[in-house]
Amino acid sequence: MFVSVTVLIVYVHHIGRALRVSALIELVGKQTRKLLDKVYPSSEAHAAHSADHLLVARKSGVVTRIGHRRLVAEAARAGCVLEMLPAMGEFVPAGAAMFRVHGEPIDLDEPRVVGSVVLALERTLDEDIAYGIRLLVDIAERSLSDSPYQDPTTAVQAIDRLHDVLHQLVIRPLPDGVHRDADGAVRLLVPVMDWEAYVHLAFDELRLVGAASVQVTRRLQAALLDLLSVAPAERTPAIEHQLALLAAAVEDRVPDRRDVAMALEADRQGLGAAAGDGARHRIGSETATSRPPMTV
Repeated sequence: MFVSVTVLIVYVHHIGRALRVSALIELVGKQTRKLLDKVYPSSEAHAAHSADHLLVARKSGVVTRIGHRRLVAEAARAGCVLEMLPAMGEFVPAGAAMFRVHGEPIDLDEPRVVGSVVLALERTLDEDIAYGIRLLVDIAERSLSDSPYQDPTTAVQAIDRLHDVLHQLVIRPLPDGVHRDADGAVRLLVPVMDWEAYVHLAFDELRLVGAASVQVTRRLQAALLDLLSVAPAERTPAIEHQLALLAAAVEDRVPDRRDVAMALEADRQGLGAAAGDGARHRIGSETATSRPPMTV
């Protein structure tokens, strides 16, 4: 009974993974690759890469994990500098260049270097922060795919999480992709995303897709203004650029100027908080005027 239950769980898990879109795409890709090798037999295509001090991928996949310590240690042992060419989350075809070797390495263990980078079926949230941002943007875009009024509440909820991630990120130092050994010598160069790249990833598509949705534009405005209030001086230009583009997109999509002003009013609920604040201000002012004067 135990063996039967275990096999059933493994089978259900396997079927669930096999029916994912990424698995189906990979299945078609592998079959096409086999057919390609059969119809167009390969020659020694990788020899030129080695001559140019390039290390190539032995299989295709998405970069999901990078063994920085192993790469630094191997580069230090061989006396060279390794420059990684694909970035985290990037798809690498089989036979494509993964590393450029600088210097004159001594007995560089090429399989160990290439094997220090994990190529998987799809991107994961193990080390890929940009993938999490990408997923949140996708959720917001799907909620607005048919109409800007289809499901703006879901879009606002996704923007809430994007706002939170970028709020944490804006004040933190970002790595420059330069890794050194114990002696301080540069051994590994890895492409990384800077602050401007994260801002573009989080807001560009949402700004274009949601320009006609009042809830989306007001929530984006609130998020950007909050980020602007806490961002260091060197990171404010990217946020100011997004604010200007958001204003231009709303003006282009909304015909009435009065609606444009309303659509660009910062509101963390999308459509609600600003009105609530106004109501509270009115109640407060009415209470103040109706209260009898104090006497001493």
